[in-house]
Amino acid sequence: MAQIASMTGFARAAGATGRTQWAWEVRSVNGRGLDVRVRVPNGHEAVGETARTALQRTLARGQCQLSLNLTRGEGAPNIRIDEGLLASLAEAVARVPRPEGIAPATMDGLLGIRGVIVSDDEAADDGALARDLTAGVAQLVADLVEARHTEGRQLAEVVSGQIDRIAALTAAAEDEPARRIEAVRARLAASVEALSGTGLDPERLHQEAVLLAAKADVREELDRLHAHVASVRELLAAGGTIGRRLDFLAQELGREANTLCAKAGDVGLSRIGLELKSVVEQFREQVQNIE
Repeated sequence: MAQIASMTGFARAAGATGRTQWAWEVRSVNGRGLDVRVRVPNGHEAVGETARTALQRTLARGQCQLSLNLTRGEGAPNIRIDEGLLASLAEAVARVPRPEGIAPATMDGLLGIRGVIVSDDEAADDGALARDLTAGVAQLVADLVEARHTEGRQLAEVVSGQIDRIAALTAAAEDEPARRIEAVRARLAASVEALSGTGLDPERLHQEAVLLAAKADVREELDRLHAHVASVRELLAAGGTIGRRLDFLAQELGREANTLCAKAGDVGLSRIGLELKSVVEQFREQVQNIE
C-alpha cells in the first residue's frame, strides 16, 4: 500500500541563539482545504511568512496553527541610544509645522520610537536569530510531514480493514437465501395473492407484480457496491492526496447501503444492510481525516 497522510499532526522545533530561546510549534487538523494561521512576536513577521509559505508548498489540506515563542535569557543587556537616528527624528519633527493644540515632541516620546534605543546583544543576535529561525522552520515542516505520514499509515490500516468488511457484507448480501429466485417468487406470489382480493383486473395485477419484482431486485446496488469497493482499493494502493475522492466514495457507498435496506424484503437481508450502513459510516468518519 502506497503512502497516505493524515491531516492531523503536531511538531515542535526549538533552540537557542545567543541569549534568546526560541520555539516553533505547529498543530494541524482536518479541513476541506488548506488554511495556515501564523502567530509570531512583533518584528518577526518576515520569518513568519517564510514559515507560512513552507507549509503551503508542502501540504495540500488541513487547518494549521503555527506559533513562535521567544524568551530572552537572564542578564543585563548592553543598552545604547542610536544618536544619529534620534538627531534625524528631532530635525524632522522641528521642520514639520505643529498644528494648534498638539504638544511639541518630547525626549521621552522620541526615545520610545522603535530603533532609537538599541540593545547591542539584540543587534548582534538579529542576523543569527533569523538564520536559526529559518532553519527551525525547515525542521518543523519535515517533522510535521513525518507525523502526518505516521498517522496516515495507521489510518490506511483502519480504512483497509473497513473496506474489507464492506466487501464481505456485500458478498454476504449476494449469498443471502432471500435473494434466491425461489424465495423472491414465493414473496411475489404472496403479494399478488393479497392484491387479488382488492378487485384489481388481471392486467393491473400484472403491473403490480412487475413493480414488486423490480423493488425486490438489488442486483444494481450490489454491483455498484462492488465497483466502489474496487475504486477505494485502487486509491489506497496509489496513495497520495486521495482524501476528497475517498470521501466521495464513502457517500456513494452510503447511498447504495441505504437503497439496499429500503429494498430488502427479508429480515436477513435487512440485517446485512443495517450492518453495512454502520461500517460505511465508520469508514466515512475515518477518510475525512485523510489528506
